[in-house]
Amino acid sequence: MLTDEQLMLDFQRGSKEAFTELFARYREPIYGYFRRRLADAARAEELAQETFLAVLRAVTRYEPRALFRTYLYGIALLQLAAERRRSAHREASLDLTTADPPAAGDTEGEVAVRQALQKLGPDEREVLMLREYEQLSYAEIAALHRVPINTVRSRLFRARLALKELLVSPRAAKGVV
Repeated sequence: MLTDEQLMLDFQRGSKEAFTELFARYREPIYGYFRRRLADAARAEELAQETFLAVLRAVTRYEPRALFRTYLYGIALLQLAAERRRSAHREASLDLTTADPPAAGDTEGEVAVRQALQKLGPDEREVLMLREYEQLSYAEIAALHRVPINTVRSRLFRARLALKELLVSPRAAKGVV
């Protein structure tokens, strides 16, 4: 099986099948990235498509200096930042604070985690989500945010502690441990 970087280089040389394979590998993860951060599922789908369009447009400039996955999530991060700037102009927040109500299949635990994530600071929340939901490595997160790996580690540590406190505190108050 070819690596993502090999597929991207093949796509640069004209292989449409290589891009199709990359799209198949990353379509759902990139959609999930946006869906966990935006209230509007349709807009999350559009941004996922725009992310792949950006890959198509920049194919000639691609250089395998980092993992393709880091490159792709970097584009997604820029797309999300642009979307948030646009939404600020429309005065409609698309952040987690206005996330959709719980889906019918969501468990009580999933709802509690979603609500606790909303209470974290934006840097801590983003680092935690990139690590836990997107499964990015510390090095990939550091590259995306242009911070040292130790900064990622400390933000992740603080985010996990805060999340644990938020999830344990309400249960302790109810007498549930």
